Amino acid sequence: MINNINWYPGHMKKTRELIQENLKLVDLVIEVIDGRIPVSSRNPIISDLIKDKKRVVILNKSDLSDSKENEKWEDLFHGEGSITLQMNCMKGQGIKELYRLLNKLQEEKNENQIRKKPLRMMIVGVPNVGKSSLINRMTGKKSAKTGDKPGVTKGKQWLTLENGMQLLDTPGILWPKFEDPKVGLNLAFCGSIKDEILDVADLALELIKVLQREYPELLKERYKLEKITEDALENMEAIALKRGFILPGKRIDYERTGKTILDEFRAAVIGRITLEQVGEN
Repeated sequence: MINNINWYPGHMKKTRELIQENLKLVDLVIEVIDGRIPVSSRNPIISDLIKDKKRVVILNKSDLSDSKENEKWEDLFHGEGSITLQMNCMKGQGIKELYRLLNKLQEEKNENQIRKKPLRMMIVGVPNVGKSSLINRMTGKKSAKTGDKPGVTKGKQWLTLENGMQLLDTPGILWPKFEDPKVGLNLAFCGSIKDEILDVADLALELIKVLQREYPELLKERYKLEKITEDALENMEAIALKRGFILPGKRIDYERTGKTILDEFRAAVIGRITLEQVGEN
């Protein structure tokens, strides 16, 4: 279902080149990832490109992910040398902490410097992790595009923040192909792959397999099930019956059931869930 999707169109190739070309112009890279899938929502290409450049990892949508797992991932990324913040970029939660961090980094940059220079940063991330929401929160209505800068190719979008810091926006990029089918599934569960190109019922069935293993009580409670079985299809049909998703002839409406389960997972209505946990294979 996910294995054969190729995610390397021309614009993503250009984005990789854009990051390579502009890394030397920035002091800091802000990488936005999805707190529910901290591994699957990280592009391995980005780490290869950034190398030793200072990096801040934004664990976005942390209000949707398991709070205990958020702490574990934050500790792990800190141990790898990245500054990490839990945020909800859509609602602006964590933005004050981010600005405090950026102000500190700017002070460090200008320490003992006669000519003070603004902190320059680049925001990167795969599609739909919340990168645009973060940029909108940081720039606001009073932000302005900066003029042409030496070494900056025409078409790149530099923005000046209210505090004078400068931000280079980049399109979301993904890797050329999914080496692990689980990565594709995780991205699809969280909406980073359009539902229109997938079978929603099949995708929801795969999600149920994960939830019945990792979060059975949340699944049971949300859909008022008497028990969670080891058979994902049985659980899906039980959910359909509880919700009354029945077609003429007493047939299960798998598509409507699947869409409901996916929508409620993505909105954390089922509960705060992390699909990838620290230390799992």
